[in-house]
Amino acid sequence: MFSEPDQQQFWDKGIPPKLVEEQLAIFRRGVPFTILDRPCTIGNGITCLSSSELDYYANLFHQAELSGRVTKFVPASGAASRMFKTLLAYWNAASSLTQDDCGNSVPSGSDQNECHHFFSKMTSFAFFDDLAAEVSKQGLKLSHLLQAHQYGPILKHLLFSPGLNYARLPKGLIKFHRYPQHTRTPIEEHIFEGLAYAKDSTNTVHLHFTVSPEHQELVEQYLSAFGSHFDPNTAFLDMTCSQQKSSSDTLAVDLQNQPFRGNNGRLVFRPGGHGALLENLSNLQGDIVFIKNIDNVVHDRLIDTTTRYKKALGGYLISVQEKLFSHLRILMRDEFTAEHCRNMMTFTQEVLGLSNPDEFTNWSRQQQKTFFLRQFNRPIRVCGMVSNTGEPGGGPFWVKHSNGSLSLQIVESSQVDPHSSEQQAIWRSSTHFNPVDLVCGLKDFQGKAFNLKDFSDPDTGTISRKSHEGRDLKALELPGLWNGAMANWNTLFIEVPHITFNPVKTIFDLLRPEHQPARSAGQV
Repeated sequence: MFSEPDQQQFWDKGIPPKLVEEQLAIFRRGVPFTILDRPCTIGNGITCLSSSELDYYANLFHQAELSGRVTKFVPASGAASRMFKTLLAYWNAASSLTQDDCGNSVPSGSDQNECHHFFSKMTSFAFFDDLAAEVSKQGLKLSHLLQAHQYGPILKHLLFSPGLNYARLPKGLIKFHRYPQHTRTPIEEHIFEGLAYAKDSTNTVHLHFTVSPEHQELVEQYLSAFGSHFDPNTAFLDMTCSQQKSSSDTLAVDLQNQPFRGNNGRLVFRPGGHGALLENLSNLQGDIVFIKNIDNVVHDRLIDTTTRYKKALGGYLISVQEKLFSHLRILMRDEFTAEHCRNMMTFTQEVLGLSNPDEFTNWSRQQQKTFFLRQFNRPIRVCGMVSNTGEPGGGPFWVKHSNGSLSLQIVESSQVDPHSSEQQAIWRSSTHFNPVDLVCGLKDFQGKAFNLKDFSDPDTGTISRKSHEGRDLKALELPGLWNGAMANWNTLFIEVPHITFNPVKTIFDLLRPEHQPARSAGQV
C-alpha cells in the first residue's frame, strides 16, 4: 500500500509505519461511543470540600510547593483568529466599515449588535492605548475615528500588520487585563498566578507553555524579555516552551478509508488535536503538574479564590497519592495479608471510585496482588468541576467498560452516541463540567516518571469529516488530553467555584466583569 517515498514521508515526520497501520485500522473499525452509566454528582463521584478541608489540604500542599515538586503546564492556542472571528467577518463584509456597515453588511446569522457593542466599549479593552498608538503612526486619532464612525481603519490596525496584528498573534500575547500602571497578557497572568502557588524554597517558579511552531520564537522572545525585567526579589522564573510535534500528526483517509493523497501525490497528514500534547506533558518529566488553558485567567482582584482552590486540589492529590504509595510499598513486599486486601478493596471503591471485578473474591492472593498493583501504580489527576451553567466543556461521568467495571471519566459530547435517547438523556442530566482545571501526579512511588502513553485509551479518539484541495476526507484526532489520553489514570473530581473559570473565547468575553478592573465592573 505504501511506496518507498511514502515510507520516507513517515520517517521525515517521525511516525513509525506501524503507527500509520494502527491509524488505518481505527478508521476501518470506527471509534466506539463511550457508554455512560450516570453523571457524577456531589457525593456520587464529586467531592465538595469544606472550608476547614480547604485549609488542611492547602497546608499539606505547601510542603510540596517548597520542595520544588510543582510545575504549571499551559496548553497555549495557536493564532487568536477565533477570538476575533466576528470582527474578521465584519472586515471581510466591507473593506471600509462605517456605522451603517456594522448593521447591514455582516454575514447572515451574525449578531448585528456586536459590532456596535465592540466600538462603544473600546476604552474598556486593555489594548486600547496600544491601538491608539498604532493608529497615530498613520497620522490618525483613534478618538476621531470613533466619533466619525470610521471603523475600517480601526479594525485594520487592530487585526493586521502594520498594526497590532492581533488576528495572527498567539492568544497568549493579546493584552487581556488593565491595571493602574500596566496591562497584562494571559502569559503574564499565568506567571503571576504561578507565583501564588508554585514557588519553591529557592523562590523559583517553573512554567511550561506549549505553542504553535510558527509562534515559538515570538513567545520565547517575549518570555525572555519579560524574565529579564522581572524582580528577582519576587521570584526567579524558569520558563520553557515546546510545540506539538509533527510525529503526533495523523494520516487522513478518503471516504472509503483509503490513504488520502494530495494533488501532488503525497500522503496528507493532519494535526492530532490537543491529545497530541500528552507527549509534551510526558517529556516534561514533571512531578506535580497543574494544567490550565491559556485563556482561563482572571484579573488579580479575583485571584485569591483561584489560588486557594489550586492549593487545595494539590493537597488533596498529595493526600491520596501518599495512601497509594503506602499500599504499593506493601504490595512490593512478600507479605500481603487478607487484612491488607480488605483495606485496599475499600480504598479502591471509596477513594478511587473504581469497582472491583465480580470474580475478585475467587481469585488467588497473587491475582489480587497483581490487580492492585495495576490499579494503584498509575498517574493520578484531581480535576476541578464547576456547576453546569451552559458553558461548553466535557462533563464528569461514571463510565461503563466492556468488562462491566465502572470508572470516573471526563467525557465530551462527541463521545456520546447521538442516536441513543438513553445516552443523550444521561448526558443532559450532568450537573457539572470540567473547565480544564487539573493537577496531576506524574511520578510513581519510586520517584520515576510514568510513560503517559501507556495509560491512554486509543479507542477514544475522534473521526471527523474535513476537506482538502476541494475533496472530502476523514481526519482522526487523538484521544483528548484530559479525556481519552488520561482514561486509564486514577481520577478524582472536586467541586470548585465558578469564579475560578474565566475563559476568553471571543473578544467580547473581555468585557465580562471578571476581566475588568473593579472601577469598570461596578466594583464587583
